[in-house]
Amino acid sequence: VPATHPPYLIDVGSGAGFPGLPIKIWAPHILLTLIESNHKKATFLREVIRATTLTNVNVFCGRAQQFGSSAESGPPAPRPAASSSNPSADLVTLRAVEQFDSILPIAASLLAPAGRLALLVGEAQVRPTYNLLPTFRWNDPVPIPLSSKRVLVIGTAEPN
Repeated sequence: VPATHPPYLIDVGSGAGFPGLPIKIWAPHILLTLIESNHKKATFLREVIRATTLTNVNVFCGRAQQFGSSAESGPPAPRPAASSSNPSADLVTLRAVEQFDSILPIAASLLAPAGRLALLVGEAQVRPTYNLLPTFRWNDPVPIPLSSKRVLVIGTAEPN
């Protein structure tokens, strides 16, 4: 990530805030957007952010498909806003979302050139992930201990 701006992370299907909020606590300088379609969960996330006094965190209550076209899209200040058609995240995280096959390309579209996609998936989803995003350079899956055969897969978007 260039040193000219803080890294921008988008957590798609944030749920209770994992992994976005723990990453923000670990690296408070990042800019974070949590995308959560469930209104109650989004309200919970806003309350956690308020109670923990985290800064530079947005909660987008809606589906990832709607994110780029919304006035709420884009990174929190102080990073200059990206175009509304591409929020240009340095890292997009995705885990346990419905309609994985249709959400994965949308999550990838939120990345800046050479951005990274971090996925927590079942072992059976690794090969389909590679097939859905063949232009990505993928790291070997990393097993997650005590997680029922879940793995972490990280892909880097290849510049056009």
